[in-house]
Amino acid sequence: MHATDTPLETTLRPSLPVHLGLTLGPLRRGSDPSMLVERSGAWWRATRTPEGPATARFAAGGNTVWVQAWGPGAAWCLDTAAELLGSRDHLDGFEPRGLVRELHRSLPGLRISRSRTVFEALVPSILEQKVSGKEARASYRAVVRAWGTPAPGPLPLLVPPGPDVLAGKAYWEFHPLGVEMKRANTIRAAASRAARLEEAVGMVAADAHRRLQAVPGVGPWTAAEVAIVALGDADAVSVGDYHLPHLVSWKLAGEPRGTDERMLELLAPYAGHRGRVLRLLQHSGECAPRFGPRMPLRSYRRL
Repeated sequence: MHATDTPLETTLRPSLPVHLGLTLGPLRRGSDPSMLVERSGAWWRATRTPEGPATARFAAGGNTVWVQAWGPGAAWCLDTAAELLGSRDHLDGFEPRGLVRELHRSLPGLRISRSRTVFEALVPSILEQKVSGKEARASYRAVVRAWGTPAPGPLPLLVPPGPDVLAGKAYWEFHPLGVEMKRANTIRAAASRAARLEEAVGMVAADAHRRLQAVPGVGPWTAAEVAIVALGDADAVSVGDYHLPHLVSWKLAGEPRGTDERMLELLAPYAGHRGRVLRLLQHSGECAPRFGPRMPLRSYRRL
């Protein structure tokens, strides 16, 4: 495909408000070479679809979203655009209170996306295991730049590397990209099982989480991180997170320190929407008070 190729187009009129940044933002990992945001607020995303690579552009105005797509996977992008923007997200049973109600009212366009690209969401989630966000984003950017491919369409985006590419890399080839053997081997294991992982899109949530966790090195935290962006699981809770228990305890109970158990207790009234509540709280501004040093940055490039 070339920049001059005519894109496929569609127009969406979502039943619930959609804010592109709040909805698509979680798919973007820092200065992600596969995504771009225009000053106008339009979002671009390069992705690897079942029909081949594609680039999609999303622009919103009023209650309408205009979608354009380029590449062999362009038709797939248009067919799944509504789900990506939260068409399967619903508010049934969601009864927010207190701060959660205030945040929900102030952020009405926050939808839970369903990208349907499981492996593509899994790679950056694995890279975020047990490291700082800054380190993980730098590694993901390096992986995409090293092994991604030029995206279709008019912008110089990169399509993230597919499972066939990553499965063929030795663990030590990840070291210059800031990834040690454990996470590298988890990515390689996931790549070798990518077809089975993509089947999670058609499963109920519990079965999908089990399928994801069948990969050695993928636990509940990583499965939840994938489920809330790729599977549209609004109830996904990232148990084992470094920050979330403190954030939830502070925002919902005024307690500066929290545990996974306390976080789950405080989120229990929002069963079915616990992931949504976490998203809202992450946009609430002030974080929980800090005690002790921050997680240190590490480097594997000199190994």
